[in-house]
Amino acid sequence: MPTIRLLAASLLLLTASLVAQSPAPPVPPPWAFTVNTPPPPAPNGAPAAAPATPPAPDTTPRRVPDSDRAFTLAETRDAFNPPDWHPSGHPPMPASVSSGRKPEMRACGFCHLTNGQGRPENASLAGLPAAYIIQQMADFKSGARKSSEPKMGPPNAMIADAKAATDEEVREAAEYFASFPFRKWIRVVETAEVSRTRVAGWMHVPQAGTEPLGRRIIEMPEDLPRTELRDGASGFIAHVPVGSIKAGEALVTTGNGRTQACGVCHGADLKGLGPVPPLAGRSPSYTVRQLFDFQQGNRRGPWAPLMKAAVEKLTIDDLIAIAAYTASREP
Repeated sequence: MPTIRLLAASLLLLTASLVAQSPAPPVPPPWAFTVNTPPPPAPNGAPAAAPATPPAPDTTPRRVPDSDRAFTLAETRDAFNPPDWHPSGHPPMPASVSSGRKPEMRACGFCHLTNGQGRPENASLAGLPAAYIIQQMADFKSGARKSSEPKMGPPNAMIADAKAATDEEVREAAEYFASFPFRKWIRVVETAEVSRTRVAGWMHVPQAGTEPLGRRIIEMPEDLPRTELRDGASGFIAHVPVGSIKAGEALVTTGNGRTQACGVCHGADLKGLGPVPPLAGRSPSYTVRQLFDFQQGNRRGPWAPLMKAAVEKLTIDDLIAIAAYTASREP
């Protein structure tokens, strides 16, 4: 018995030692995996104030440039009837894009915008291959695709919508977004300083003052009021570290000894190849998230093993450089 107890104790010590020596998994970079800033705590530990009487609904019509339409604030926030400010800028929408299906499935056009341009917290769908979109919805539904940051809202919303969507709804939405091109609307700027930001609506919102950019990409609206109204004609500016575009070019075009050239699968011009999605001009925040998710095994679809091998040796600085370069290209 003493021998057995001694052996068991030795095994426990060995297990504890191995656990202690195992490196902790990398933390998802919070500037890319945006989580809404929580409200400040009550001062001096005081209890939270009772909720005030809600104000009367704001029925003021909102307008944006180059549109003859008007929507109230509540209408711009309706996930089952997203505002279509520029209906002439895209083909007729299928129901899955324009209205979804209450209460199970939100309209695709709410998060991704009716013209598919998307925002930094989600994907730009315009111009993606229909087969690719269909596969991603299948991966969200099966659990093969999830975010490395469980608290990030948009990926969780995608999982819920994918589980609710029918095959026909997925197909018609995929064919709609694949039927017209993505247009460049992200301005990439190398800089050492950037506006201070907080995360609201799952994206960076500028605040007063500046701070060093450091090893980050900070993507924010060019015109915050228009973005908050979900205007699909108002784009974004991505602040990237000085020198990152050139460093990214070396990695993307040659692999630089740490990966393979992206053009082998994504096309020499990074505009996609068959069912493989385009990279040029797309959100760098989104690109970093996907590369990180592949590294951590949180994207496990049919082509994930190829991507996992391509990104396994890349550092966070490499991911930043690749995303800065690809975002700077013309789509």
